[in-house]
Amino acid sequence: MSGQAPTTTESGASRILIFDTTLRDGEQSPGASMNLAEKLQVAHALKELGVDIIEAGFPIASPGDFEAVQAIAKEVHGPTICGLARCNFADIDRAGEALKGNPNSRIHVFLATSAIHREFKLKMAKDEIIKRAVDGVKRALIHVKDVEFSPEDAARTELDFLTEVVQAVVDAGARTINIPDTVGYAVPEQYAACIAHLRKHVKGVENVVLSVHCHNDLGLAVANSLAAVREGARQIECTINGLGERAGNCALEEVVMALRTRHDYYNLETGIQTRRLYAASRLVSHVTGIAVQRNKAIVGQNAFAHEAGIHQDGMLKERSTYEIMRPEDVGVPQTELVLGKHSGRAALKDRVSTMGYHLTDDGLEKVYEGFKVLADRKKVIYDADIEALCEQQVHQVQVQNAWTLEAVTCNAGSATIPSAVICLWDRDGVVHRDSALGDGPVDAVFKAIERITGINVVLKDYRIRSVTVGEDAQGEALVEVEYEGKSLTGRAYSTDVIEASALAFLQVINRLTQQSAAEKRIRPTENPV
Repeated sequence: MSGQAPTTTESGASRILIFDTTLRDGEQSPGASMNLAEKLQVAHALKELGVDIIEAGFPIASPGDFEAVQAIAKEVHGPTICGLARCNFADIDRAGEALKGNPNSRIHVFLATSAIHREFKLKMAKDEIIKRAVDGVKRALIHVKDVEFSPEDAARTELDFLTEVVQAVVDAGARTINIPDTVGYAVPEQYAACIAHLRKHVKGVENVVLSVHCHNDLGLAVANSLAAVREGARQIECTINGLGERAGNCALEEVVMALRTRHDYYNLETGIQTRRLYAASRLVSHVTGIAVQRNKAIVGQNAFAHEAGIHQDGMLKERSTYEIMRPEDVGVPQTELVLGKHSGRAALKDRVSTMGYHLTDDGLEKVYEGFKVLADRKKVIYDADIEALCEQQVHQVQVQNAWTLEAVTCNAGSATIPSAVICLWDRDGVVHRDSALGDGPVDAVFKAIERITGINVVLKDYRIRSVTVGEDAQGEALVEVEYEGKSLTGRAYSTDVIEASALAFLQVINRLTQQSAAEKRIRPTENPV
């Protein structure tokens, strides 16, 4: 139902379209770049989640972005697949080419309109802005029937001029008009008033979808989005876990559950299958390497945890005393499927699918092989263990590993200098060995890997945690590095935390090796909405 004014549902509530931009704006978070296999995994999860529109990327930004949008447009059917483009013909034609063949596609064109952007970035007069916007919409209509237009930095644009621009693109044929708060400057009352103003003064506005795209610089992205839908906006642009530029975007899981939980107030509904929210959140966290804070609303580890005695007493007497949502409604597991070494492929396949992973038969077989090896090391296998195995498989697909870990040995203690010996295979099957000293065993491991591969990075963050419980739990290692001004993350799992650390660091090295062999990702000079 995207691209046209939403209808009411059977319950009489108005329908809100959910436009997910995790794969475009979310990927612009520092260190959150995803490879093609990871983007396809997320796109499939978004489809199953029930989002209406998936903004798959910015096709002209790089060959990788183009390939991702093209692949998602071919493989993911159901939601509208959208590609972003600036208001110039090269961008728009590139987006059209990436979306070719998908009957349910959209081109999202944008052009800045605020005074500060007109003067300092675009150096264009108002009439030039309007002409460029109209030309962009008309060009996009050559490729697709469904065109969305965004006046970038709309929240800081003079209302009279914003109305003039919106009227011009509506007349030109845009079906969706997005009003972005690009820098997170708006407050709810002001933002809602902007939507109300446009609904009152733009002719034909009843025939288009008004959309909102809010950034979270002041922590108001969800509040601004909810205020806007109260004034008639019917599409919300958001991301899983609130990923995005700077402080991020409106968090999909938060705005959706706010509408659901307070249906009595908003009388609005979405098509989101909320029981898949937790799985989608975990998947995006894994593929981007960006952890979800413990106290994150809806999907955080503490979201449904109660420690205070008075809260626990109330919960035992009546759940609604301290919980306004049931954890199962967002997919937070109440019980885990505990698997052991005698569990078969069927049970594993079912659990993998429930978690939202889409693996090929070959990929599932590799996960099963890893599962059997892990089952020999551990007494029981928990959900988090299965997630770790699936995540490792997702990372391996589409990545031609230049280096593979054969063995790692460390020597450390209070009375010795920490050292490490590393043995790696290169892609030609040649074995490389080297050693290094360090401030600790992990530091020594990283330095030895750098000596072998010849790639030196700046370590920005290193974290280790237990994936599950017990003495035999898997350890998760997360490393974040900086290389030539770009942040990359690596994540790996093992019951040996030193091995997990080496694998996570090597994952980053392999990504850098792959990127140096191909064209490096190029971001446009203009900042997307």
